[in-house]
Amino acid sequence: MIKMRYLTAGFLGSLVLSYSLIQTDLHAKSENDLNITSRLQSIAKFTKVVGTVEKYYVDPLTIEEIIDKSIAGLLSNLDAHSSFLDKKHYKELKIQTEGEFGGLGITVGIRDGALTVIAPIEGTPAYKAGLKAGDIILKIDDKSTIDMTLDEAVSLMRGKPGTKIVLTIVRKGENKPLKFEIVRDIIKIDSVYAKHILNDDILYLRVVSFDKKVVNDVKKYIKENEDKTKGIILDLRNNPGGLLDQAVGLVNLFVDKGVIVSQKGRIKSENREYKATKSGTYKNIPLVVLVNGGSASASEIVSGSLQDHKRAILVGEKTFGKGSVQVILPIDKDEAIKLTIARYYLPSGRTIQALGVTPDVIVHPGELKIKEDEFMLKEAELKKHLKSELEKIEGKKKKKKEKKKSEDGLILEKDLYKDAQLKEATDILKALIILKSKG
Repeated sequence: MIKMRYLTAGFLGSLVLSYSLIQTDLHAKSENDLNITSRLQSIAKFTKVVGTVEKYYVDPLTIEEIIDKSIAGLLSNLDAHSSFLDKKHYKELKIQTEGEFGGLGITVGIRDGALTVIAPIEGTPAYKAGLKAGDIILKIDDKSTIDMTLDEAVSLMRGKPGTKIVLTIVRKGENKPLKFEIVRDIIKIDSVYAKHILNDDILYLRVVSFDKKVVNDVKKYIKENEDKTKGIILDLRNNPGGLLDQAVGLVNLFVDKGVIVSQKGRIKSENREYKATKSGTYKNIPLVVLVNGGSASASEIVSGSLQDHKRAILVGEKTFGKGSVQVILPIDKDEAIKLTIARYYLPSGRTIQALGVTPDVIVHPGELKIKEDEFMLKEAELKKHLKSELEKIEGKKKKKKEKKKSEDGLILEKDLYKDAQLKEATDILKALIILKSKG
């Protein structure tokens, strides 16, 4: 960084002179020399613009400020995910990756030029306030998000726990913008939790984000219930992604060979394949994966790879489509750049970027009506007339007991009817379990 400033300020004369001399002898140059010429011409043009801005811009700017703005502009124009991390933003990134931080619990991205909610993280202020995947953020407090970078938006939404922020949202199906007042909080995430559906046969695993404990937690829950589990529902809805190694490790639990995901960029050293490294411990257990528009990045790798390996049935809606690889490259101890260096490709060779993963069974979110036959009187119920009268008297006790049972890790049938996607996944998994038992 310091070298760049020195070169820009000190070599203007020599660069312009070199440019003039080279112009007279272009035809005699080799292809390599022409490349050098082109680079010198471009550097001279950049240096000239910097000098002009420094001299004539309405407000005084130091050479350091001009160069920083130039770097930020360059990176933001490459793609939605590359950016310049100055001292403030680099420090915030370190805080985010190293521990707790004050914020909303929301993952955002740029889609069609608009700041878009990828997913609210379950249990966080954003989730409790009612933000949804696909919401477009028009304003953060009184600041418009038009032409705002991702890092600027994230910086504005983070803040001291207990402070308020107002987001103005455009939501599909709503006639006018919605306003959400949200109180920031310390963001702590339990990335994996488990429940059983109806009985002990079906294990429901919810993965909220891909932190460093995901694979170990999933293995722990499966191992604890291995003897009684006949099928697994893996819920990746509204999962914004996270660590690549955890995505690869999760797929590796269910497949025993082949490529899980590949990464391809311009630099050969960045091109690599991630393969299943050992026999999939649970390669034969029926598996259904839930996804939606809030499933992004690592969750798209998991769902898409399992789909390509024909290892799972995908249920829900098309995923977000974030399949690019970013790295943090420090410039010095206080500054860095976040740069897109490659794209991810699924085992079949298809890309995730901007396309997403399409489920095998499309199911839109919503509630289902309870089956009509549940309102019909049956012979068995007549025999239990006295018992039902007793239950009326003790109704409060029964409700408390049923609620406790659900909270203790059992998803009841009435809960399934509140979630059309989960209900469909459960029905499909039941069919897979039956087919396996008959095979």
